[in-house]
Amino acid sequence: MRILLSFLQDLDTKPHTIPAYRFWPYYIKNGIEEAGMQWLEVPGLDWAAGLVPYENDPALQKWKEQAWDKTLTYIKANRRYIDIFLCYLYPKQIDLQAIKQIRALGIPCVNFYCDNVRSFTKLPQEFKVFDLVWVPEFEALDMYKKAGVAHINLSMPMWVDPRYRTCPEQEKSSISFIGSKDYLRAQLLADAISKELPVQIRGNGWDNSTAQVTISPASNFSSKIKNQANLIRNSGFKGFAAYHLKRYEKITPANIPCENIFEKPGFEEYVRLTRESSITLGINRAPTFHTFNKNILTYSRLRDLEAPMLGACYLTEYTAGLPHLYELGTEIETYTDAAELVFKCRELAASKSKRKELRIKGQQKALSAHSIPQSLQKIKSRLFN
Repeated sequence: MRILLSFLQDLDTKPHTIPAYRFWPYYIKNGIEEAGMQWLEVPGLDWAAGLVPYENDPALQKWKEQAWDKTLTYIKANRRYIDIFLCYLYPKQIDLQAIKQIRALGIPCVNFYCDNVRSFTKLPQEFKVFDLVWVPEFEALDMYKKAGVAHINLSMPMWVDPRYRTCPEQEKSSISFIGSKDYLRAQLLADAISKELPVQIRGNGWDNSTAQVTISPASNFSSKIKNQANLIRNSGFKGFAAYHLKRYEKITPANIPCENIFEKPGFEEYVRLTRESSITLGINRAPTFHTFNKNILTYSRLRDLEAPMLGACYLTEYTAGLPHLYELGTEIETYTDAAELVFKCRELAASKSKRKELRIKGQQKALSAHSIPQSLQKIKSRLFN
């Protein structure tokens, strides 16, 4: 299968001031090649740049016109080499007419989108234009069914280098969490640390020297009105009201001791820590403004595939989707709150054999059942059978 790819590629210059994105093209391109398939891309097209402007910024409209004109021109010149168009597009990047033209040329269009449950209470109309949407969150499936959007539930597209596909030869006696800071993660970890869990924390925002600050341009009154309308469109009036109430909600800062915060690792160190820590932690709760209640939104993240694929002894926050990915307690372990997190860490720390079992079985399951080649074959069967 020959795949025209739009997966947040940029022009390989300075990264855009948007959350980390460059790992996506790396993962999907390697996964496509491992599947024995081919990827193509529109030369000189910066897909990630479409995430920078506000939804109603004239710069976004200019980007869309240029990007989709280039894409259509490339496809028409290379139609015989393209079997499907695989994208990772946010609603604001989508040009409905362009997608319809691509489909009219006989090329199925598939869009991957994650963070569905965090981003929407009802699906954007733009997603209805695709032949298929690749949905990784189990928790989002009802939303797609209700919207009548064609979808397929597949794991996050995660790829690890073959040299890391065996269990690590050595293990460090450390409990590690690596990830960017938000107030829910900070509250959970602070609670666990207060219960004497010796967790080592690394990532953006924990140490002010590593925090990434994105300064957004000021918007005029007209843009504000349009942005509020888009909020209502994606989140409904309930989400709109919850968002404005939560803007003024006071959040007590979590107290994370300095001795638990370590320097943000580079890529190789990140891989080593994930593999060799005695216990690698995942946190699946996410801040959201969609609801009035105090229930914490949780859903499975990319780390729930990455860590097991790398051979980690993995302990992550429970979500409804995890039992559909793993045999809990045998391939990965889970917790629901800080008290259970501390209990499970102590239990695992006391059993080398249990840690080894999780490493071996978790890695085998992730690599065999949840790989990009597996997902691409399922998409191929869905589209062409």
